[in-house]
Amino acid sequence: MALFEKFRDTIFLKTDCELERKVEALKKLNEMYPDNKEIAQDLFMAEQGLWGEKEIMYELKNANIGMYVIHDLNIAFEDFKAQIDFVVITRGYIYFIECKNLIGNITVTDKGDFIREYVFEGKKVKKGIYSPIRQVDRQKDVFRKIWAKNNGKLFSFIYDGNFDKWYKTMVVMAKKENILNTKYAPKDIKYRIIRSDALVRQIEYDLSKLDKDLVDSKKRTEKIAQAILNLNVPVEVDYEATYNLNKENEVATLQETEEITFKSTDEQQANIDKECLREKLKTFRTETAKSMKIPPYYVFNNEELEMLLEKMPTSVEELKEQNILPLVKAKVHGQKIIDILNS
Repeated sequence: MALFEKFRDTIFLKTDCELERKVEALKKLNEMYPDNKEIAQDLFMAEQGLWGEKEIMYELKNANIGMYVIHDLNIAFEDFKAQIDFVVITRGYIYFIECKNLIGNITVTDKGDFIREYVFEGKKVKKGIYSPIRQVDRQKDVFRKIWAKNNGKLFSFIYDGNFDKWYKTMVVMAKKENILNTKYAPKDIKYRIIRSDALVRQIEYDLSKLDKDLVDSKKRTEKIAQAILNLNVPVEVDYEATYNLNKENEVATLQETEEITFKSTDEQQANIDKECLREKLKTFRTETAKSMKIPPYYVFNNEELEMLLEKMPTSVEELKEQNILPLVKAKVHGQKIIDILNS
C-alpha cells in the first residue's frame, strides 16, 4: 500500500542550527573587537559553512521524493557526542549527511586521503585535510550505540547486521564550482562523496534499486523521523569565552607587576611553566576542534589535560603506556601533544 501513496513532499522537522547562532554571535563580537583577526576569520568560515548548508536545504526542499529532514542533530551516548548536519529519512533509507563548503578542488587518493588544492595570494597551495568520511561515519557510530541501547540486546543482535544497509552516510560538497576528483578513491568511499547538485539524484538512484515490498508508509517514515528528532540534545556555547578576550592584556599586566615586586623562586617558575603549557594545550585543543569540526573533548577532556601536565610524557609511546588518553586520541593527536609538552 505504501507504494501507491502520493507522498512527494520534503518535510523539515528541524530547520534551526547552532551555526546560525554562531554567525550571529560572531557578528556581534566582530563589531566589539574589530581588530581581532581570529574572530573575523572564524566569522567568515562560519558564514561560508552556513551558506553551504542552506544550499543543501534548497536541494532537499525541491527533491520531490517524499522525505523528512532534520537539520543539525546533536546526539549523545555516555561520553560520546556527535553533531550531524542533516539526517534525511526517506521511505527506504536514512542518510547521515556531512556538509563541506571548502574552497578549492578536492582529490581523494587510492588510500582514501583527502587533498585540497587552492590558490592563495597568487600561490598554489596543496594540503591534506581530515577525512569527512571518517567524521560522518563516527557520527553514525554514536547513533548506532543509542539505537542498540534503545532496542535491547536481542533485537540489536538480530538486526545489527542490517544497520549499515538502511543507515547510509554521505559527504556533500556544497560549492558547485569545485572539481571533485574521486577517480582513484576506494569504492566504499567514492560513491559517498558527491556535490550538492547530485544529492537528490543519488537518493533517487538508491530508492530505485530498493525492493518495492520494503518501501515504508508515510506514517511509519514520520514515526521513525520523530523518534530520531527526540534524540536531539540542545547545545549552548559561550562564544565570547572561547576567545579569552582581553586575557592577554591581563596576563601581561600581572607578569609586569610580578617582575617589579617579586623575585621568582624555582617553585614559582615551575608553576608559570605549567600554566604556560596548560594554555598551549588548551589553544591546541580549541584550534584542532575547530579545524576538525568536532567537540573539544574529542581531542582531550579536562581530566586528561591535568593528567598530561602531571605525568608529562616525552613520547607517543610513553603517552600510550601511561594510559593518559584513549588509543584513538593518542594516535590522532599524540605527536602534536608531545611536541607541546617537550617545548
